[in-house]
Amino acid sequence: MVRAAGDSIPPAGFVLIGILSVQAGAGVAKNLFAVLPPSAVVWLRLLTSAAVLLVLARPALRGRSRADWLVVVAFGLALATMNFAIYESFARIPLGIAVTIEFLGPLTVAIVGSRRALDLVWVTLAGMGVLLLGRGGSALDLIGIGFALLAATAWACYILLSAATGRRFTGTSGLAIASVVGVLFIGPAAVAQGGAALLDPRLLLVGLFVGVLSSVLPYSLEMRALRRMPPRVFGILMSLQPAAAALVGMVLLAEFLSVVQWIAVACVITASAGATRTQRRSNEERTGEADSGGRG
Repeated sequence: MVRAAGDSIPPAGFVLIGILSVQAGAGVAKNLFAVLPPSAVVWLRLLTSAAVLLVLARPALRGRSRADWLVVVAFGLALATMNFAIYESFARIPLGIAVTIEFLGPLTVAIVGSRRALDLVWVTLAGMGVLLLGRGGSALDLIGIGFALLAATAWACYILLSAATGRRFTGTSGLAIASVVGVLFIGPAAVAQGGAALLDPRLLLVGLFVGVLSSVLPYSLEMRALRRMPPRVFGILMSLQPAAAALVGMVLLAEFLSVVQWIAVACVITASAGATRTQRRSNEERTGEADSGGRG
C-alpha cells in the first residue's frame, strides 16, 4: 500500500515535498539557535546524513589514489562550509533572503562560460533581485549577508566538486565520504561552542530531526523523482527554493518580507530557472547527436 501510494505521487510532487522538507529543517534549526550555536546544529545535521549514507553506500576506501582523496576531501570541505555559512546567515537575516542570496552560487555555475546573449538577461535579473533585497524593508545585517555570499560560493564549489567526485566514486559513496569529512571539519567548533548543551538528549533528538528533514528525506525524495523526470525539469523546480524558504520563514519564524523583497525573490527564481533551462538546452545541442539521453 505504501509503495502504491508512492507511485501515485507525480515526480514533481516528490521534488516539492523535498524542497519544503529542506526549508522546514532550516526553520526548525533556526529555532534551535537560542540554545545551540549554528555550528553545533550543522554538525548534528551532517552527522545524521553521514550515518545514513555510510549504511546505504558502504564506500570502498582501499585502492584510492591521492587525487581521489584530494577531490573527495575538497568536496567535503565545500559541503561543510556551505552548510555552516548558511546557518550562520540564518542566525542573522530572514530565511528567505539568505536562501535567495545563496542561490547566486548555482546560478553563477549555470551561466559562467555561456556565450548565449539570453544569459545576460538572467544575470541582469539576478543582479536586480540582489539590489532589491537591500532596498526592501529594514536594513539587513551585513555579516549575515556576507555569510550568505560565502554559502553561495561554497555551493558553486560543491556543484563543481560533486561532478568531479562522481567521476571517481560510484553511486553515493563519494557523498558519504565527503559527509564524514564535513563532520570531522565542523566537529571541533561544534563541540567547543555547543559545550554541555550537546549532551542534552532532547536537543540531540531535535538536531537529528533537523538532519532528517534537511538531508536524509529530501535526498531520498530527489533520487526517486530523478528516476521519473528529466534533470532539466528537476533543475527548474529546484529554483523554487527561495520562495519555499520565504514561506517557511513566515509560518515557522514570523519572518515577513516586504513587497519589494518578494519581487527580489521572484527575480532570482526567474533568473535561476531561466539559466537552468538555457544551460540544459545548450548541453543538449552540443551532445545531441552523440548522446540523445543522459543526465546533465
